[in-house]
Amino acid sequence: MPKVLVIADTSCLVILDKIHELQILHKVYTYVITTPEVQLEFGKPLPDWIKIESVNDKRYQRFLETQLDLGESSAIALASEKTDCILILDDLKARKVARRLGFKYTGTLGVINKAKEEGIIKRIRPYIDKLKSTDFRISEKVIEDLLKRNNE
Repeated sequence: MPKVLVIADTSCLVILDKIHELQILHKVYTYVITTPEVQLEFGKPLPDWIKIESVNDKRYQRFLETQLDLGESSAIALASEKTDCILILDDLKARKVARRLGFKYTGTLGVINKAKEEGIIKRIRPYIDKLKSTDFRISEKVIEDLLKRNNE
């Protein structure tokens, strides 16, 4: 099976790092890239399995920055230079822009859900509990739906 190219925005990296579960991202998607802007927002060295790539079309990135923050803009601009990739975005506005532009995307909860589907983790609830102990905003309805979908 070919490797899926995943472009991560800052939020997923920060939140998984906060709960000491960044390795889940690596186990679910072995080929993860991000931008220097996201690396800067992350604020500390990224693991060596996350590759850093710069956006070639800086004009397009700057255009996106009129609507989104720097990390999200750079991730979406980089995705526009790739074929068949998945963006990891948690911000609703960024997701809407990605959807309008025709990109596939998921979020931090999607990564955790995929980890459960692939047998990387046994249960989702412990990870949701960890997420809830941080500043990650998540609605009870989303939590309830995710747990129900996974028979928890």
